[in-house]
Amino acid sequence: MRTQPWSRLPVLALIALFGVSSAALAQQPTPSIEEKYKIGHSRHGEAYDEGPREKPWLMQGLTLTPFPITTKNPEVQKWFDQGITLLHSFWFYEAERSFRWCLKLDPDCAMAYWGLARAAEDQKRSEAFLHEAIKRKDQVSERERLYIEAWAARLKTDLPEIAGGNHESFGKRNGEFKAKLERLVMKYPDDIEAKSLLALENLANNRVGTELLLRQVLAKDPRHPGAHHYRIHNWDGKDGGFAIDSCEIYGSLALPVGHAHHMPGHIYSDLGMWHEAGIAMDAATRAERQYMLKRMAFPFNTWNYAHNQNYLTYIQTQLGMADAAIRGARQLLAAPLDPKYNGPGRFSIHYQGQIALMRALIRFERWSGLLNQSVFNWQEVTRDKMNRAYSEAIAHLGLNDKERAARSYAAHAALKDEIAKPDNKWLEETWKVQGEELKARLALVNGEVVNGLGILSEAARLEAALHETFDDPPFYPTLLYNVLGRAYLEHKSPALAVTAFEKALTVVNTDGFALSGLAEAYLAVGEKEKARDAYARLLHVWSDADADLPQMERARALGLQAALRDASPRNQRNYKRTSLDSYGPGEWVAYAAPKLEAVDAENKRVTLDEYRGKNVVLIFYIGRECSHCVGQLKDLARRAEEMKALEVEVLAASSNPPEENAGEFAREMKARLLSDVSFENAHRFKSYDDFEEIPLHSTILIDKQGRVHWARHGGAPFTDFDFLVKEIKRLNGLQEAQAASGSAASTTPPGSSQR
Repeated sequence: MRTQPWSRLPVLALIALFGVSSAALAQQPTPSIEEKYKIGHSRHGEAYDEGPREKPWLMQGLTLTPFPITTKNPEVQKWFDQGITLLHSFWFYEAERSFRWCLKLDPDCAMAYWGLARAAEDQKRSEAFLHEAIKRKDQVSERERLYIEAWAARLKTDLPEIAGGNHESFGKRNGEFKAKLERLVMKYPDDIEAKSLLALENLANNRVGTELLLRQVLAKDPRHPGAHHYRIHNWDGKDGGFAIDSCEIYGSLALPVGHAHHMPGHIYSDLGMWHEAGIAMDAATRAERQYMLKRMAFPFNTWNYAHNQNYLTYIQTQLGMADAAIRGARQLLAAPLDPKYNGPGRFSIHYQGQIALMRALIRFERWSGLLNQSVFNWQEVTRDKMNRAYSEAIAHLGLNDKERAARSYAAHAALKDEIAKPDNKWLEETWKVQGEELKARLALVNGEVVNGLGILSEAARLEAALHETFDDPPFYPTLLYNVLGRAYLEHKSPALAVTAFEKALTVVNTDGFALSGLAEAYLAVGEKEKARDAYARLLHVWSDADADLPQMERARALGLQAALRDASPRNQRNYKRTSLDSYGPGEWVAYAAPKLEAVDAENKRVTLDEYRGKNVVLIFYIGRECSHCVGQLKDLARRAEEMKALEVEVLAASSNPPEENAGEFAREMKARLLSDVSFENAHRFKSYDDFEEIPLHSTILIDKQGRVHWARHGGAPFTDFDFLVKEIKRLNGLQEAQAASGSAASTTPPGSSQR
């Protein structure tokens, strides 16, 4: 008699799967195949199909924020405290993992559901979790019940037990939420968690009141990471100096959390403390790379990584570190793509890589690099067409090719109707500023000096306003007051150049490009001491700048003698000389594939060693009785020749024993079918749900060096093989480029793959 895969599942998993007691299990009617093969989907509903599926770990270097709750299992408290602490640093995904484990230990823990409602970044999931918390609110203390009711008042939902439902405006519901949170603070004045959360809700609305509330939290717990984090957000901007003491401590309270290092970098950037900003943002990117390596994650599903790396490249341009900025931007462009996270959305990893590379190449006048289509990989979307036309026009102007520059400008202007479409409205202001800048530059090279300077002056004003709206980091590639100042110098108007460069410094504090131009402009108008002071500040901010920067060479040619001077409100460390290795690696690398130890249909041992030098698509599927699984394998089998041409071997693992993988089924699937009867390989490859003890679907792309380049795990099979083929082609190109440059070793992760 055939052994069905579900017969080898633990009894508790079967009970969980079918929702029956062990006593009644034998009395249940035999489920259909489709019902049985909902394995991989949570028995609790769709809300649980998203998010982490593996058990948490106790994070080292995390200063916990105790939040006592009612629970039947004492172990729950430590995981709940970890989840709450991670919420304080906006690490929602990992907070959810901790709260899920709380429910594994105590399925009726109301506050764990409340924590999940806060951690879920999807409205429907939040509603589902909160619904469960509300059902259990009478089982907890009054204090806990008030927390649940406060969030119930706020969350938009159809649930009848939440007053107001969908019919109340967000403003009214949010007002009721804050009122309930205020009552909680007044009723429990020693509850610093309530105070910190109320402060979070009041950020930027009443900055002084928020500051005073957070000071109460810090008076009781000086190392409360949430209070320090919220102070930084509260003063983020030109007044960031008020939170500088929190910037100096926050990262040390949440060492594994990238965002805890990232946010101080915001403040330091606003203050023009570029060395400290570099240290903070570099630590942030390293912490997230360390997380990805250890937890087998990717840049596209690590929420803040691209933003960290983009911001770091901006800071490196401010420090005059051109090569480092360009290398960081290229890292983003080389990162794995994903159809869910790297579409034409506004702030995908690929888009942030394009912006970061444009910024560095334009500011450091690397004109030929701007024309390299293969690096930017521009797509046929309005955003890319706009930025490509703009950057190529800038490059042609830099190379003195007016004819090609004019053609690129015309292509940019021709996008007017596309830009006007509703989906592209967010591009409109940038497109307008780019157009004015190009028009001005073309006028200047054509000898229309007065007209060109006038247009450029207005463009600089518009770009400064754009910068004021969004500087996180700024997505416009250059500070146009610096471009205007340089134009004034070239056309013998140094006094106007002084004004332009000084305006640049009001937009970006301690901007090295502005200081370089300012030294030249002040010297030209006879203000030698002011020129020397600008040069002294430049020497500090660009103390580790690359040797061949045009702006630095022009400043040195002035012959000014000055000792470097740091004009910052606090003394800074030197970015380049500060060791950050303890936070994580300096570049992103794909993680080494875990050990694969299985047998095929002929009972032959299979490891990844025999596939060295080839790409591998490794699929974990539930079993041959699962119609969705078989459909996935058949879809992939139809591409067998295509996969072979791409140097891809297909392996497919399930809990089916070898005899069930032999014969016609294996030949039809055109893949080497592997047996993973005890799910040991599924565990190692993140294809197993530790919370519900069920196997998951996984599709995993392993490169020729044994590194996992891309993966998708979940309750349903991955079937977008058009994407997968494109990503394999891109991966092959990257591997060929690495082999040609001899750089493959530099991207090999620590520790070798157990192939």
